Amino acid sequence: MSAAAQPPTIPLLTPYKLGNFNLSHRIVLAPLTRQRSYNNVPQPHAILYYSQRTSNGGLLIAEATGVSNTAQGYPNTPGIWTKEQVEAWKPIVDAVHAKGGLFFCQIWHVGRVSNSGYQPNGQAPISSTDKPIRLNGIDASEFTPPRRLRTDEIPQIVNDFRLAARNSIEAADRLPEIFEENAAQIGFSLATPTFLNLERSFFYVGKHGMLDHISFYHVLDEANFITDAVTKMSFY
Repeated sequence: MSAAAQPPTIPLLTPYKLGNFNLSHRIVLAPLTRQRSYNNVPQPHAILYYSQRTSNGGLLIAEATGVSNTAQGYPNTPGIWTKEQVEAWKPIVDAVHAKGGLFFCQIWHVGRVSNSGYQPNGQAPISSTDKPIRLNGIDASEFTPPRRLRTDEIPQIVNDFRLAARNSIEAADRLPEIFEENAAQIGFSLATPTFLNLERSFFYVGKHGMLDHISFYHVLDEANFITDAVTKMSFY
Protein backbone atom coordinates (compact mmCIF):
# COMPACT_ATOMS: atom_id res chain seq x y z
CA MET A 1 0.00 0.00 0.00
CA SER A 2 1.39 3.39 -0.94
CA ALA A 3 2.00 5.98 1.73
CA ALA A 4 -0.78 8.42 2.30
CA ALA A 5 -0.55 11.48 0.09
CA GLN A 6 1.02 14.47 1.81
CA PRO A 7 -1.18 17.55 2.05
CA PRO A 8 -0.13 20.34 -0.27
CA THR A 9 2.20 22.99 1.14
CA ILE A 10 0.55 26.37 1.65
CA PRO A 11 3.23 28.98 0.89
CA LEU A 12 1.71 31.61 3.18
CA LEU A 13 2.11 29.25 6.13
CA THR A 14 5.77 28.43 5.53
CA PRO A 15 8.58 30.02 7.59
CA TYR A 16 10.47 33.04 6.32
CA LYS A 17 13.74 34.66 7.45
CA LEU A 18 13.41 38.46 7.50
CA GLY A 19 16.90 39.75 8.14
CA ASN A 20 17.69 38.63 11.70
CA PHE A 21 14.12 37.62 12.40
CA ASN A 22 12.66 34.15 11.85
CA LEU A 23 8.96 34.30 10.99
CA SER A 24 6.86 31.18 11.44
CA HIS A 25 4.61 32.16 8.54
CA ARG A 26 4.24 34.89 5.91
CA ILE A 27 0.94 36.47 6.95
CA VAL A 28 1.60 39.97 8.27
CA LEU A 29 -0.72 42.36 10.06
CA ALA A 30 -0.61 45.45 7.87
CA PRO A 31 -0.51 48.90 9.45
CA LEU A 32 -4.08 50.08 9.99
CA THR A 33 -4.85 53.67 10.98
CA ARG A 34 -7.11 53.27 14.02
CA GLN A 35 -7.45 56.90 15.21
CA ARG A 36 -7.93 55.89 18.84
CA SER A 37 -4.76 57.32 20.36
CA TYR A 38 -6.22 60.29 22.17
CA ASN A 39 -3.89 63.29 22.41
CA ASN A 40 -1.53 61.27 20.18
CA VAL A 41 -0.79 58.83 23.02
CA PRO A 42 -1.37 55.07 22.52
CA GLN A 43 -4.15 53.83 24.80
CA PRO A 44 -4.33 50.71 27.02
CA HIS A 45 -7.03 49.15 24.84
CA ALA A 46 -4.39 48.77 22.10
CA ILE A 47 -2.78 46.06 24.25
CA LEU A 48 -5.78 43.81 23.61
CA TYR A 49 -6.13 44.89 19.98
CA TYR A 50 -2.58 43.95 19.00
CA SER A 51 -2.20 40.90 21.27
CA GLN A 52 -5.38 39.36 19.83
CA ARG A 53 -3.77 39.56 16.39
CA THR A 54 -0.47 38.02 17.48
CA SER A 55 0.70 34.51 16.71
CA ASN A 56 3.96 32.86 17.73
CA GLY A 57 6.56 33.93 15.17
CA GLY A 58 4.14 36.25 13.39
CA LEU A 59 4.85 39.82 12.32
CA LEU A 60 2.68 42.83 13.17
CA ILE A 61 3.25 46.34 11.82
CA ALA A 62 1.84 49.11 13.97
CA GLU A 63 -0.42 51.86 12.76
CA ALA A 64 1.30 54.93 11.31
CA THR A 65 3.05 56.76 14.14
CA GLY A 66 4.08 60.41 13.92
CA VAL A 67 7.65 61.57 14.47
CA SER A 68 6.80 65.07 15.72
CA ASN A 69 3.97 67.47 16.45
CA THR A 70 4.10 68.63 12.82
CA ALA A 71 3.70 65.07 11.51
CA GLN A 72 -0.01 64.70 12.22
CA GLY A 73 -2.73 64.71 9.57
CA TYR A 74 -5.52 62.64 11.09
CA PRO A 75 -7.31 62.79 14.46
CA ASN A 76 -6.09 60.71 17.37
CA THR A 77 -3.18 59.00 15.66
CA PRO A 78 -0.24 57.90 17.83
CA GLY A 79 3.15 59.53 18.09
CA ILE A 80 6.53 58.53 19.39
CA TRP A 81 8.34 61.82 19.94
CA THR A 82 7.69 62.18 23.69
CA LYS A 83 8.59 60.09 26.72
CA GLU A 84 4.89 59.66 27.54
CA GLN A 85 4.27 58.15 24.11
CA VAL A 86 7.23 55.79 24.40
CA GLU A 87 6.06 54.57 27.79
CA ALA A 88 2.55 54.04 26.41
CA TRP A 89 3.90 51.85 23.60
CA LYS A 90 5.91 49.58 25.91
CA PRO A 91 3.06 47.49 27.41
CA ILE A 92 1.58 47.09 23.93
CA VAL A 93 4.85 45.76 22.59
CA ASP A 94 5.33 43.58 25.69
CA ALA A 95 1.95 41.94 25.11
CA VAL A 96 2.91 41.06 21.54
CA HIS A 97 6.31 39.73 22.61
CA ALA A 98 4.67 37.65 25.36
CA LYS A 99 2.85 35.67 22.67
CA GLY A 100 6.00 35.22 20.61
CA GLY A 101 5.19 37.87 18.02
CA LEU A 102 7.37 40.48 16.35
CA PHE A 103 6.18 44.07 16.46
CA PHE A 104 7.46 46.74 14.07
CA CYS A 105 6.54 50.39 14.52
CA GLN A 106 5.68 52.29 11.35
CA ILE A 107 6.96 55.85 11.64
CA TRP A 108 6.01 58.71 9.36
CA HIS A 109 5.43 62.37 8.66
CA VAL A 110 2.32 63.21 6.65
CA GLY A 111 3.79 66.29 4.97
CA ARG A 112 1.10 68.29 3.21
CA VAL A 113 -1.58 65.66 3.83
CA SER A 114 -2.78 67.70 6.77
CA ASN A 115 -4.47 70.93 7.77
CA SER A 116 -3.76 73.71 10.23
CA GLY A 117 -6.06 72.13 12.81
CA TYR A 118 -3.52 69.34 13.35
CA GLN A 119 -0.49 71.63 13.38
CA PRO A 120 1.12 73.40 16.36
CA ASN A 121 -0.19 76.96 16.77
CA GLY A 122 -2.45 76.47 13.74
CA GLN A 123 0.43 76.83 11.31
CA ALA A 124 0.39 75.55 7.74
CA PRO A 125 1.55 71.97 7.13
CA ILE A 126 5.16 71.67 5.96
CA SER A 127 6.12 70.06 2.68
CA SER A 128 8.50 70.11 -0.25
CA THR A 129 6.11 72.36 -2.11
CA ASP A 130 3.62 75.15 -1.52
CA LYS A 131 1.14 73.58 -3.94
CA PRO A 132 -2.10 72.30 -2.37
CA ILE A 133 -2.66 68.58 -2.52
CA ARG A 134 -5.13 67.14 -5.02
CA LEU A 135 -6.39 63.61 -4.57
CA ASN A 136 -9.11 61.92 -6.57
CA GLY A 137 -12.31 61.50 -4.59
CA ILE A 138 -11.12 63.60 -1.64
CA ASP A 139 -12.29 67.11 -0.85
CA ALA A 140 -9.23 69.32 -1.30
CA SER A 141 -10.64 71.79 1.22
CA GLU A 142 -9.71 69.29 3.94
CA PHE A 143 -6.07 70.23 3.44
CA THR A 144 -4.53 73.60 4.26
CA PRO A 145 -2.13 74.82 1.53
CA PRO A 146 1.32 73.80 2.74
CA ARG A 147 4.38 75.89 3.47
CA ARG A 148 7.46 74.90 1.52
CA LEU A 149 10.40 74.11 3.76
CA ARG A 150 13.62 76.07 3.43
CA THR A 151 16.78 74.05 2.91
CA ASP A 152 18.11 75.12 6.30
CA GLU A 153 15.01 73.63 7.99
CA ILE A 154 15.60 70.12 6.65
CA PRO A 155 18.09 69.02 9.36
CA GLN A 156 15.37 69.45 11.98
CA ILE A 157 13.08 67.06 10.11
CA VAL A 158 15.94 64.59 9.77
CA ASN A 159 16.59 64.87 13.49
CA ASP A 160 12.89 64.24 14.21
CA PHE A 161 13.22 60.90 12.44
CA ARG A 162 16.45 60.09 14.22
CA LEU A 163 14.82 60.74 17.62
CA ALA A 164 11.75 58.71 16.63
CA ALA A 165 14.01 55.83 15.56
CA ARG A 166 15.72 55.81 18.93
CA ASN A 167 12.42 56.07 20.78
CA SER A 168 10.96 53.21 18.75
CA ILE A 169 13.94 51.03 19.52
CA GLU A 170 13.52 51.82 23.20
CA ALA A 171 9.88 50.77 22.98
CA ALA A 172 10.23 47.81 20.63
CA ASP A 173 13.90 46.77 20.18
CA ARG A 174 13.75 46.63 16.40
CA LEU A 175 15.67 47.99 13.41
CA PRO A 176 14.37 50.55 10.85
CA GLU A 177 12.97 50.03 7.38
CA ILE A 178 12.54 53.29 5.48
CA PHE A 179 9.64 53.82 3.11
CA GLU A 180 8.26 56.82 1.24
CA GLU A 181 4.72 57.74 0.37
CA ASN A 182 3.61 60.15 -2.34
CA ALA A 183 2.79 63.59 -0.86
CA ALA A 184 3.90 62.55 2.60
CA GLN A 185 7.31 63.05 4.12
CA ILE A 186 9.58 60.08 4.52
CA GLY A 187 8.34 57.42 6.89
CA PHE A 188 9.69 54.12 8.06
CA SER A 189 8.76 50.99 9.91
CA LEU A 190 10.98 49.24 12.39
CA ALA A 191 11.93 46.25 10.31
CA THR A 192 14.95 44.70 8.70
CA PRO A 193 16.46 44.66 6.12
CA THR A 194 16.29 48.32 5.11
CA PHE A 195 14.47 49.27 1.93
CA LEU A 196 14.29 52.66 0.24
CA ASN A 197 11.36 53.23 -2.11
CA LEU A 198 11.38 56.48 -4.04
CA GLU A 199 8.26 57.73 -5.81
CA ARG A 200 7.14 60.89 -7.55
CA SER A 201 6.27 64.24 -5.95
CA PHE A 202 8.68 63.64 -3.14
CA PHE A 203 10.61 65.63 -0.60
CA TYR A 204 12.65 68.79 -0.91
CA VAL A 205 14.40 71.08 -3.34
CA GLY A 206 18.03 70.21 -3.93
CA LYS A 207 20.80 71.12 -1.52
CA HIS A 208 21.70 74.04 -3.74
CA GLY A 209 18.15 75.33 -4.14
CA MET A 210 17.52 73.96 -7.63
CA LEU A 211 13.89 74.87 -8.27
CA ASP A 212 11.57 71.87 -8.33
CA HIS A 213 14.08 69.12 -8.95
CA ILE A 214 13.58 66.16 -6.66
CA SER A 215 16.59 65.65 -4.42
CA PHE A 216 17.28 62.08 -3.43
CA TYR A 217 20.31 63.32 -1.51
CA HIS A 218 18.07 64.36 1.36
CA VAL A 219 16.41 60.97 1.39
CA LEU A 220 19.81 59.35 1.63
CA ASP A 221 20.87 61.85 4.29
CA GLU A 222 17.87 60.84 6.34
CA ALA A 223 18.58 57.15 5.84
CA ASN A 224 22.18 57.66 6.91
CA PHE A 225 21.21 59.63 10.02
CA ILE A 226 18.70 56.97 11.07
CA THR A 227 21.16 54.16 10.38
CA ASP A 228 23.78 55.97 12.44
CA ALA A 229 21.28 56.40 15.28
CA VAL A 230 20.32 52.75 15.48
CA THR A 231 23.68 51.09 14.81
CA LYS A 232 25.20 52.80 17.86
CA MET A 233 22.70 51.02 20.13
CA SER A 234 22.68 47.48 21.49
CA PHE A 235 20.07 44.91 20.54
CA TYR A 236 19.08 41.81 22.43
